[in-house]
Amino acid sequence: MLVILDSILNRIAINRQKGKRTYVFIDEIYLLFKYKYTSEFIYKLWKRIRKYGGCATGITQNVEELLENDKARLMLANSELIIMLNQSATDRERLSEILNISEMERVYITNVNSGEGLIRVRSSLIPFINKFPKDTELYKLMTTNFEETISEVEN
Repeated sequence: MLVILDSILNRIAINRQKGKRTYVFIDEIYLLFKYKYTSEFIYKLWKRIRKYGGCATGITQNVEELLENDKARLMLANSELIIMLNQSATDRERLSEILNISEMERVYITNVNSGEGLIRVRSSLIPFINKFPKDTELYKLMTTNFEETISEVEN
């Protein structure tokens, strides 16, 4: 994993020299915080991506595991954009402490439907509802609902 992360860092440096912005998407980012070396490296890489004009995006459904790591909590607290969907009670509490989410704002991440949540941009919190029509080709391409993808394959 360190070899891959180092390769990403090198690509970011090359793109910076060319005047290009680099977008980095890391799915299930919590996995990188499970081990000391990858945790340290991703923490430094995250800062460097921003410094080099890139855009880093960490994606996870395992917020609780992510919040167990001090470096991950620091990264989260310093992130300019966070999109939160439905959160478990313990995750809501910890996120509320880290991101200064009030009790009234927590309703937007408590027992909500798919496509509903709370966006944090810098220090502002914005509730959202994103109802995407399910009968479109775009929805079929984007859905992560396993049951829907299986039924599509069967048809």
